[in-house]
Amino acid sequence: MHRRLLVVLVPLAVLLVAALGVPLSVSVAEREMQETYVDRLNDVGRFASLAETALSTGRTEALQQELARYHELYGIPVAVIDRSGTVLLGPAGAYQEAARAEPALPRIVTAALAGARPEPSGEWPPWDDSALVVAEPVGRDSEVVGAVVTISDLSKTRGRILVRWAQLAGLGLLPLIALVAVAWPVSAWVLRPVRELDAASSRISQGDLTIRADAEAGPVELRRLAETFNTMMDAVENAVQRQRAFVSDASHQLRNPLTSLRLAVESLEPHLRAAGNGRQVYDVAVDELKAMQRMLNSLQASARMESIRTASPVDLDAVLATRVDRWRALTATAGQTLAVDVPPGLRLLEPPGGLGSILDELISNALRLSDAQVVEVTARVVPGGAGAGHGDGAGAGRGGGAGAGQGDASAAGDVVTIAVRDDGQGIDASERAQALRRFWRSPRHQNVPGTGLGLAICADLVGAAGGELRLEAGLPRPDGSGDGFAAVVALPVVPRAASSSGAPAPSPD
Repeated sequence: MHRRLLVVLVPLAVLLVAALGVPLSVSVAEREMQETYVDRLNDVGRFASLAETALSTGRTEALQQELARYHELYGIPVAVIDRSGTVLLGPAGAYQEAARAEPALPRIVTAALAGARPEPSGEWPPWDDSALVVAEPVGRDSEVVGAVVTISDLSKTRGRILVRWAQLAGLGLLPLIALVAVAWPVSAWVLRPVRELDAASSRISQGDLTIRADAEAGPVELRRLAETFNTMMDAVENAVQRQRAFVSDASHQLRNPLTSLRLAVESLEPHLRAAGNGRQVYDVAVDELKAMQRMLNSLQASARMESIRTASPVDLDAVLATRVDRWRALTATAGQTLAVDVPPGLRLLEPPGGLGSILDELISNALRLSDAQVVEVTARVVPGGAGAGHGDGAGAGRGGGAGAGQGDASAAGDVVTIAVRDDGQGIDASERAQALRRFWRSPRHQNVPGTGLGLAICADLVGAAGGELRLEAGLPRPDGSGDGFAAVVALPVVPRAASSSGAPAPSPD
């Protein structure tokens, strides 16, 4: 966030410095050039006055020496020429050599011989290498007998300009450096509450409703925002706690009356007549009471598990080690076969309530509801989470997927998909989305024990860990009439350096 703020501020500061510095630099260059031109103009004016006297009297030795001395001191050839352009006085060789490189010289000399003072020649920017040609007529009006011409190399002047520009650039960098030096701590002070709000929101999205933002740091506006955020979270936490407390208390308070009612109903069994409808009504009443007791147990388990909102790393091997033998015994009792194909060394983020409890629920559904012959548990790593959000029966793959999962996979964004598949009845694609809703049950399972809460609770817990529970088509049925049922849990991969996982919680059903 610091860098993004500086990316906005620094270009604006650069534009401001450039808007002020460029005109100032141009002004500095023009002033340096103007001073040089005025110096040369004063020199040729003085030489023109001396040349007029020397030519009229014929005493040119002193002027010749002075022109030579001038060239020797400053390296600037200065010559007195007649109306035909012939050099009368001055270093003729140096003048003629310099004149050949100046195409503007004939125009300036012609204007000077006509009695006018011409404008200076050439372009003056420091990146141009043209010389400065200045000419002054000798004589007045129709009595002009010649001209004094200087050809000045401006390299030194341009060097001074570049030095001045470098100084200005250095001065221009000072406010930029000061801006960065001030903006970094100021932006840290301003953005720290924003970062804390972001971190708090991230923790809250994982289910931790106890997080609060620091309302004592940052600007006044952000402190007010943090206070409002904390007030909102207090209200949300209180509402969630009241809701959970209501579910837990209501189910607990209903347990004893319901147990008493069931005992009372069951006590009527000896008094039923052998003939009549009493036995059928009695059986229906007992079944309904049992269903209500299962519902209360599920509600209490839901309240307990949803109060555990911390996701933590866990080794999938450790979870399976405590579960697989029990699953095999259950499937064997039901006359089914359990196949487990999970690569070793997978480490993932365990949902609140425990990954083992979620897998227990998925295995239980396969045993109770699918009428399957084979139940298969597979796992694989999906790099970058590719396919984690799609309902693709092959995507969470069986055997081939296992080859993709390696114990050292811990790249950011990778997910582990754990699939529980069977070759039983399955459910239609149109019913899969509804199956994750609370209390929903398939019409085919109305007479099968259950509450319709298990998958919904598992989906909520997996989502609290940043994962996803999705339903797909399962294994092909033995008779070729379609596919069974599959539940796929996708959870983030955790690097091996992460902390150890917490203990699993009670089963959601």
